[in-house]
Amino acid sequence: MTDLSARNSLLARRRAAEARFRRYGAAALALTTLFLAFLLWDVAAKGWPAFLEHRVALPVAIDPARAAAGDFDGLVKDAILAQFPEAQSRSQRKAVLALFSRDGETQVARQLAADPGLSGKTITADLLLSDTADLHLKGIAPLADATAITALTEKLPVTRAFAWRFFSNGDSREAEQAGLRGALIGSLLTVAVALGLGLVFGVAAAVYLEEFAPKNRFTDFIEVNINNLAAVPSIIFGLLGLAMFLNVFGLPRSSPLVGGLVLSLLVLPTIIIAARAALKAVPPSIKEAALGVGASEQQAVFHHVLPLALPGILTGAILGMARAFGETAPLLMIGMVAFIADVPRGITEAATVLPVQIYLWSDLPELAFRSKTAAAILVLIAVLFAANALAIYLRNRFERRW
Repeated sequence: MTDLSARNSLLARRRAAEARFRRYGAAALALTTLFLAFLLWDVAAKGWPAFLEHRVALPVAIDPARAAAGDFDGLVKDAILAQFPEAQSRSQRKAVLALFSRDGETQVARQLAADPGLSGKTITADLLLSDTADLHLKGIAPLADATAITALTEKLPVTRAFAWRFFSNGDSREAEQAGLRGALIGSLLTVAVALGLGLVFGVAAAVYLEEFAPKNRFTDFIEVNINNLAAVPSIIFGLLGLAMFLNVFGLPRSSPLVGGLVLSLLVLPTIIIAARAALKAVPPSIKEAALGVGASEQQAVFHHVLPLALPGILTGAILGMARAFGETAPLLMIGMVAFIADVPRGITEAATVLPVQIYLWSDLPELAFRSKTAAAILVLIAVLFAANALAIYLRNRFERRW
């Protein structure tokens, strides 16, 4: 009877310990989810205003002589001041003009270029408000002297719309005109170079090490170093790229080509490790059966084993791409931190990438760039989530159950 009581007591304590462990795990999961939800909510709350902009429909009289001379800036300024006849002093006119972005002349010039028959007529230009006026209307940073902005809302129709220019414009010193197109294109070009090189050389190295390389101390040494390279800080690869690709080979600085080469070295160990794990997951009987019916070693590997391991290889490649997409430190070392307003048209042109663009905007003093920074973080998170979702889809779509 005593032994039975002791066993029951031991069993009760064991069950209580298991229940405590489950509660600890659930609490840790709930706390992690809470922190993640708070982080996403905070970034979204700060970044959402950057996806909206305020515009004003302004009538602009096109003087043919001034239009022929290219004085579109003067035409827009005169049209603005014509709506505010009470602004007589220099400071008052300056305050009125400060409500509008500097892209008005570009928009009027484009409208006239699209339809030259507008010369001599009055057109309606949809002008973008400046960052200070925009933040005031959004309630983020009210102006100390709201006289001019109040008069503007009374005289002209002010509309709020989605800021498509955030995705169609390149970087700019004017916060209301700054966009992510250049950084997005630069990121896609850089990651394309990195993935193209990393996938080819990574899969080739994994196939050789797993299927053809002799098992000796040399291959063991290589395998250990590949695993160690996966844990090397990313800035070390940036220093390597600076020393080799820029100083030795003289490749163009700040280009997606150099950035892709650096990131390919960064993701290469990850792809090799993932590819080897995928090759190991293929049952040995597949290869043995191919050899048994007369296939050569190469045919057994490339015609049977490698196709079956492809889903796992692609999953590892996409995860490596997601890591490369979010890297900043190695790209800073090769000069991709420069201010670049133009959208790159090739892998040899100067460019920046999305994480570096976030870093640049976060360091600017203008209040509007804070919202731009948070909005860019949301875009980066969305891209990374999409890449991971694609990896999960490929794994579930092509994975075979043995």
